[in-house]
Amino acid sequence: MGLALILQMETREFPAWLEVLLKEKFFNACLDHEEEKKNEKNILCIDCCLSICPHCLPSHTSHRLLRIRRYMYNDVLRVEDGSNLMDCSLIQPYIVNSSKVVFINERPHSRQFRGSGNFCNTCDRSLQSPYLFCSLSCKISDVIMRQRGLSGFLRVCISLNLTDDEGGVDMFLCQALACTAATEIVRKKRSSLSSTCRRVTTAVSSANTEAPANFFNRRKNTPPQRAPLY
Repeated sequence: MGLALILQMETREFPAWLEVLLKEKFFNACLDHEEEKKNEKNILCIDCCLSICPHCLPSHTSHRLLRIRRYMYNDVLRVEDGSNLMDCSLIQPYIVNSSKVVFINERPHSRQFRGSGNFCNTCDRSLQSPYLFCSLSCKISDVIMRQRGLSGFLRVCISLNLTDDEGGVDMFLCQALACTAATEIVRKKRSSLSSTCRRVTTAVSSANTEAPANFFNRRKNTPPQRAPLY
């Protein structure tokens, strides 16, 4: 049974972000930032179920973010990142920039006669021992076929920060956070300045309104002074 059919059968239990992860074509140019450099959509916003580019980050700084990487012209994710969201065990990993990654989708290959050795439980691709799956999608297909759902596979993840190749906080995310913080400071300063200006304007208007009345009252109650006669 193909993954597309399985997705249709398990719509209720299949989270929208996982469907985007398996179906989205990452690394296409972001249409909202066509003129910018490094505008490839290589980030999945878990909360918005949307692929975004680094320049979109200011609108997603408080969201759960998953970076997608490339290896051998295929989309992969870091095992450490993916394990926050789902069970990535028994999927054959590869080393990229000192980090373990797994393929998101099954790669095309010619199905060979299954003799002795270790093979993917879903697509029969040859694997190293003791792994049972060549990709995340192959494991998901197997879990759904055996368990009729994703219970036990998905994990509760409240917070997921964007990471760089070394596992640290991503530079673009840091810049986006700093930009957001700076914008908030400017907004508060403008709000405070606007409030101060309103108070000053009100005080000045009040003073200008009262001044003529007081002046005329004084003129009214004071007897006229005549020039002395010589």
